[in-house]
Amino acid sequence: MSASELAQRVREALSVDGDEFEARAAEEAEWLKTEVRDGTFDNTEAIVGLELELYAVDDRTDALQRVPRNLLELIGFEKELGLHNAEMQTSPQPLNEHGLEAQLAELRANLAPALEQTHTENIQLVSDGMWTVPPNGETASGYLCDSVEEQGIRIATNMSAAVRYHAMANTDYPSGMALDAPNVSLQADTVMPESLITSIQPHYQIPHAPDLPEYFRYALRIAGPLVALGVNSPFFPPELYDDVPDSQILDEAHMEHRIGVFESVLNPREGERASRDGAGADADPKVCFPRDFETVEAAIDDVVADTTIVPMAASTGERFDDAFAHLRHKHGSYWRWVRPVFDGPTRSAANARIEFRPLPGQPTVSDAVAFQAVFAGLMKSLLRLEHPVRSLEWEAAEANFYGAARDGLRADFEWITADGTETSAVDEIYGELFELAREGLEGRGLSTEQALGYIQPLKERVDRRLTPARWKHEQVQTAVDEGVPLAEAIWGMQSRYVDRQSETLLDGSFTDWL
Repeated sequence: MSASELAQRVREALSVDGDEFEARAAEEAEWLKTEVRDGTFDNTEAIVGLELELYAVDDRTDALQRVPRNLLELIGFEKELGLHNAEMQTSPQPLNEHGLEAQLAELRANLAPALEQTHTENIQLVSDGMWTVPPNGETASGYLCDSVEEQGIRIATNMSAAVRYHAMANTDYPSGMALDAPNVSLQADTVMPESLITSIQPHYQIPHAPDLPEYFRYALRIAGPLVALGVNSPFFPPELYDDVPDSQILDEAHMEHRIGVFESVLNPREGERASRDGAGADADPKVCFPRDFETVEAAIDDVVADTTIVPMAASTGERFDDAFAHLRHKHGSYWRWVRPVFDGPTRSAANARIEFRPLPGQPTVSDAVAFQAVFAGLMKSLLRLEHPVRSLEWEAAEANFYGAARDGLRADFEWITADGTETSAVDEIYGELFELAREGLEGRGLSTEQALGYIQPLKERVDRRLTPARWKHEQVQTAVDEGVPLAEAIWGMQSRYVDRQSETLLDGSFTDWL
């Protein structure tokens, strides 16, 4: 698609009547509430799924690499925000022994030929939290900030040709479009800086849709501890750092900068005001740690109330969930770190689920499925046991979450154990979490050995106090202590990360690196 064609499509999207769009979404929400209460979105059992994002690098230099669109289609992956991104999704499967095996097998079955095909183009697909080496001959800031104006429309040069992505830079909604992190600052004209980061996203379909608020409440309470286990993005491309001592950058690095990147790029800057509704009200953050819901209707209402950045004309077809296409479009920019989802291509496949979105890409597919299994096991057991952690104050759960992003396993957590005791002891918290995950998986038919097989790679991270982010940080710290300039230390670490992943992505785990 040419820049002029893309600009015209963005212009058409921006011409949609916002008031009419919102009215249609509100009507659809009322219909959806009725369907949910009537049981349309119930499942006979818990079902799991997973989204896996990757980025591409030159397999000779480890520099970021754009993926030709025809190659992306050939390997059966979906495009994401940046031209260097690729995404795949697993088919939903029942939460049981065979369902989890199928998740892992599907990831391997799709990735193996994709890796072979991209290798012929000297491209390697990488599962990671954030890339640090810009394309050959380019700068990180140039790659992230390059844009052109076409017919009065701002177009990001290195962004996929998806109308909704480009439209975000051309609306009244005041997205920050900036990086705001310790010792890093960058301002862009589009949301392209968000393409620094990649993630995995476990999904958990709720058996009885009206129970979603209870599952959601527990998902928020375990978010911090799970993020602390998965942290994997302590460093930015070196060029983006301010002119400060290397030791300061190392000392102040967050273990999971992906959280801050997503928020600072897409949320309004403090004090910014939105004008789309004509009221000039301060714009609420769209990327945030969400509040609890008391009812499933409240969850739907929250999507309705969320600011729509681009109220595009919602196309309808033969899918069942086209009946609430406008609401689904609103949901596309409902960027909560944990969020409720309602959809389904047919009435029989309609489902209510929880998307767990704060986890970065992991070193191997086994690590990704380990998080999927542990999250699902916890969802199963916490609700069944009516675990006391549901009474943990929301403010404490939020503090756990952002503390985990900042400090990983070294964060200070608040937790309530099964006997109602408050604790902040890391070993006690994770000992209970892993035990609960095991019970949940065994409750879905897995043997103890099978359940522990999924849990063990994450348990070992706790035992060693070593996450992927801490591994990266220690690699860079050691090099800097030996006199290596920070940029060279980061790129050296990244090279080792890519090399080790190339040997373990499909059939190993992060613990094989240690």
